[in-house]
Amino acid sequence: MTPPEPVPAQVIVGLDVGTTGVKASAFAPGSSWRCTIVHEYPLLQPAPRRHVQDPDAILGAARKALGECVAAASGAEVIGVSVSAGMHGLLALDADGRPLTPLVTWADARARGEARALRDEGRAGELHARTGVPVHSMAPLAKLRWFAHNEPAVWQGARWWIGLKELLLRWLTGEVVTELSSASGTGLLDMASRSWSSEAVALAGVDPDRLPPIVATTATFPMAAGAAGEIGLPAGTPVVAGAADGPLGNLGTGAMLPGVAGLSLGTSGAVRTVVDRPQVDADGGLFCYALTDDLWVVGGAISNGGSVVRWAAESLAPDIARAAAGSDPDAAVLALADAVPPGSDGLVMLPYLLPERAPLWDPDVPGAYLGLRGGHTRGHLVRAAVEGVCVQLRVVLDGLARVAPVTTVRATGGVFRNAIWRDVVAAVIGRPVHVGDSAGGTALGAAALGLLALDRATSLADATAQLGVSPEPTGPPVAVDPAAAAAYDELRRSVGGILDALDRAARLIDSE
Repeated sequence: MTPPEPVPAQVIVGLDVGTTGVKASAFAPGSSWRCTIVHEYPLLQPAPRRHVQDPDAILGAARKALGECVAAASGAEVIGVSVSAGMHGLLALDADGRPLTPLVTWADARARGEARALRDEGRAGELHARTGVPVHSMAPLAKLRWFAHNEPAVWQGARWWIGLKELLLRWLTGEVVTELSSASGTGLLDMASRSWSSEAVALAGVDPDRLPPIVATTATFPMAAGAAGEIGLPAGTPVVAGAADGPLGNLGTGAMLPGVAGLSLGTSGAVRTVVDRPQVDADGGLFCYALTDDLWVVGGAISNGGSVVRWAAESLAPDIARAAAGSDPDAAVLALADAVPPGSDGLVMLPYLLPERAPLWDPDVPGAYLGLRGGHTRGHLVRAAVEGVCVQLRVVLDGLARVAPVTTVRATGGVFRNAIWRDVVAAVIGRPVHVGDSAGGTALGAAALGLLALDRATSLADATAQLGVSPEPTGPPVAVDPAAAAAYDELRRSVGGILDALDRAARLIDSE
């Protein structure tokens, strides 16, 4: 038996907080040593089209994950904690810093009417070009308009409107601030000036003084005594503001060179590539978010990723999920699909269970199974769900390739623990796909940005190299079955017609 690697003298911690969980990962620069602690919490649905998170549950999970991570690295000096967080959330705080609302997540569609009104008024193109964010119910711009119209008591009582990153930074440092990357996902940032857009803020109807100040993603703050005591660190430990999870996913997987796209797939999914200045595609289908002041990512996010398997477990195979509750329910449900051929014998799923973002940017389009026959089994339904998600990622990638050619893909995400996700993604994408260590990814990207912020690295390339990430693939891509690739090419070509048919059917139903 190989003895465990000794705890290093120094570590940096990447804190990655997302839709359904927290990952705290400690990395030792110049060493392969690392430790990752994960704590999960639910994405709540208190009413139709509403998807929120409990701020106390988020902070409780972050507290546990960081505390256990620091304990696991006992004996090492923690040189800093660098923060990654999911984008597009909105939360109101009163003057004493108490939440007036739950965290309204990217998946929440209550503001779809406000987003539609902006599109109908002809403002969507201008806003997208200015802010980099497509006009959609996910964006805080639309959510703020909803609160102004529907929750007057909250609107009047809110001292601050913040998101997930700001919630974490306030707990860790006592400061109410945001950083450029998270601000770039609000629909309120002027990409050119790197400041709040007066036009977008006016459309949101919010007083700009109620939005947090914007700092650089490399800004550092001393850890507050209260948070430090809860985690087990000295007060004053450096906290790096960090960036949003999407851009950090590219950094953590090494998807930083021209021609390389980063693909992340967890509860939701995204495909992104790095550019050296803000830019928006002419068709309006891609986002543009900051990593640093002079590095931005262009891409598209899908709302329905690994969450479709959780839905399948609950709705199609609750017996199997219950039997595997103590181990890996997702793997047990996915095993149903092992005997089903690529293409699911003609069964197609449009996996729009949560309001969809790219490539449609239409929160009202419903999910559907099409081509259902008597010979289809639960395994077919599960496999079609996985295939539907992967086809959406390919459609996004095709749009991205029109802006920045993509020759290879770096993939990361917890779903890739299961072989079916690796195999289907690789066969659908049509380019070499290299799957990275799920313990790295976004948390590693946060740690790398932290090293740069703390002057422990001369560049982001140096920082990622210290953490064992190479700009070039270190192993072969996922092997692709040619027959599977051909089946998925045919499926991808059929998606446009399927969507048109579904749209016609939905309109017919609405008219009755």
